[in-house]
Amino acid sequence: MSDRTKRRLGGAAAILFALWVGFVGYIYRAMRQPPEVFGHVMARMPMPAYFLFPFETMWTHARRGTIQAGDIAPSLTVKKLEDKSPIELGSLWAERPVVLVFGSYT
Repeated sequence: MSDRTKRRLGGAAAILFALWVGFVGYIYRAMRQPPEVFGHVMARMPMPAYFLFPFETMWTHARRGTIQAGDIAPSLTVKKLEDKSPIELGSLWAERPVVLVFGSYT
């Protein structure tokens, strides 16, 4: 292989690497946005693009939050399942411990 060919291949590899870093940065920035924005970005993402970046590692890092084990949970308002009336979870903590279960039962 000639020096000219090696330089061209090296240049092409550098350009592809720069494009990949830019793409990963764009996806990481989208992951740190509200769910509506992130969903809009991912809805336009072609399926092969998912194989070009470490999705799970980036997602875990981008959405990890700041709450640590043992911290007091932030108070929030949710709707009751029975009558859909709003309830402040902080008001329940004074009466008894509260456990939040997140998951899908479908």
